[in-house]
Amino acid sequence: MSKSAHLHPSDIRGASRLVVDAVIGIVHVVEAMHVNIARLPGLPRPAVPASARGITGLAYRSVRLIAGGVGQLLDAALARLVPLLGANGSSPRREALLAAINGVLGDYLAAAGNPLAVSMRLRRNGRPLDLDRNALRTAVERPSAHLLVMVHGLCMNDLQWRRRGQDPAESLARELCHTAVYLHYNSGRHISANGHDLAGLLERLVEQWPVPVESMTIIAHSMGGLVARSACHYAGIAAMRWLGLLRRMVFIATPHHGAPLELGGNWVDLILGVSPYTAPLARLGKIRSAGITDLRYGNLVDEDWEGRDRFAGGGDRRSTIPLPASVACYAIAGTSLRPMGDMGRKLLGDGLVTVDSALGRHRDPRRTLGFSEERQWVGAGMGHLELLTRAKVWARIRGWLSGAEGPDTPSCPPAD
Repeated sequence: MSKSAHLHPSDIRGASRLVVDAVIGIVHVVEAMHVNIARLPGLPRPAVPASARGITGLAYRSVRLIAGGVGQLLDAALARLVPLLGANGSSPRREALLAAINGVLGDYLAAAGNPLAVSMRLRRNGRPLDLDRNALRTAVERPSAHLLVMVHGLCMNDLQWRRRGQDPAESLARELCHTAVYLHYNSGRHISANGHDLAGLLERLVEQWPVPVESMTIIAHSMGGLVARSACHYAGIAAMRWLGLLRRMVFIATPHHGAPLELGGNWVDLILGVSPYTAPLARLGKIRSAGITDLRYGNLVDEDWEGRDRFAGGGDRRSTIPLPASVACYAIAGTSLRPMGDMGRKLLGDGLVTVDSALGRHRDPRRTLGFSEERQWVGAGMGHLELLTRAKVWARIRGWLSGAEGPDTPSCPPAD
């Protein structure tokens, strides 16, 4: 993949749609604030934000109408232009930007049909894999009967397992005689939506792999661990074949019981909503994606969010989903600061995920995931993203996967 930055024609079209939508949304916020401030003190606040009336209302409606009209004309022009320009190559910079945008706004992009929305694919070296047996035989040199599936986290992509030109996952796969495949997905969608799709994708992968699959291992970072657990849940319900081939799962900094920062974001929404003068600003906090709000408590299944206001309070009401049976599961947590005592480590974690959440611990014993002590590890002085690159982390994973834990490591076939 080229190191230079590339901009696809479809990126311009998607960005123009996003800008127009943002303008219209901001006009709605300003209008709501205008109405609330102009309302006489003591009058009841309407259940639904009122629109401005008279000349003021006409002005707001005109701005929205003009913005929408310009957006439609621009989108129509770009739609005709995109096929003529063709698709350019991509770059790590573009991929990182798209991943970040999808993490924050991915559910909206998908619902709006915006070209910036990422579609779930399995990839190698940043290139999508066509899940057809003949195509896979051509794309993958010496495919192994043992698969290593890498699942990235929120606002990230499959290329970001690599740092400074080194890919520890690919190195690990070679040592274990596995073939590594990398999931690329829209992390702004609901975790359960991605779980459904990943379950089906892995079933298709196993069906079409050029050689009979004997085992599968999943390594997941952050939100990716929740997506993988959700996929296991739905694969179990559908009696999918790949779940029976899954031998081991390694979770790196996965917020099994939620992330404090999203819980904080929810409190900001509630606080802003108390006053009629600041309530319109709460809309700005609500642009964050369904994937992000799922991280408040670690939602895994559709029932955790269907029929509910995802920005409302109400506490942790998610379903209790255990780790997949007959799968050896391992958990890695990090502490971003040097040891400050047990309480400091529990509160700080890796800067985004607490140690207890990453290790599946919960004050309610029914929710505790029960990773055995020998399958837990805490990296001191390691932040959330540093856990992806530290040699000690990958040495720990290598020890788990190649040692006595789990099934024996397959012997590599001799080189041709």
